[in-house]
Amino acid sequence: MTSLKSALLDSSARPSVVSDLNELVDAEVSKKGIAVKSGYGLVKKIKPGIIEAAIDSLLDDFVQRLEPFYADFAQSGGGSFGDYLAGRSDEVSDAMLAVTDERAERSQRETIKKVYNKLRPQGKKNVEEALPALGGVLQKYTG
Repeated sequence: MTSLKSALLDSSARPSVVSDLNELVDAEVSKKGIAVKSGYGLVKKIKPGIIEAAIDSLLDDFVQRLEPFYADFAQSGGGSFGDYLAGRSDEVSDAMLAVTDERAERSQRETIKKVYNKLRPQGKKNVEEALPALGGVLQKYTG
């Protein structure tokens, strides 16, 4: 199996990866409560295209944090990467949220910080719930 970095960050695959992840975020948000939907809608209204741009800007950091999990998954014989991530949901979600926590802290946009901080307490649960689908999207590119 190829590495996540080589599969997902390649210039020929990256736009499709970002698009697929954007669709995943939209689908996951549609399953959430009013607070998440409202916050998400507010962010998209403030700056259309911001979600896809955020995914693209965070992708390298997410891939770096997920690479050790993917290497272990590949070494353990493969199967469903979504199932693998779900089985390690606590540590995987912590690794992913560390990326967004760091980025939110550095943001100069107070509205983004405010919305992020409001939604962050539910963040771990939301990330954990999305891990099976995330693994499916990523595995699509790793063959």
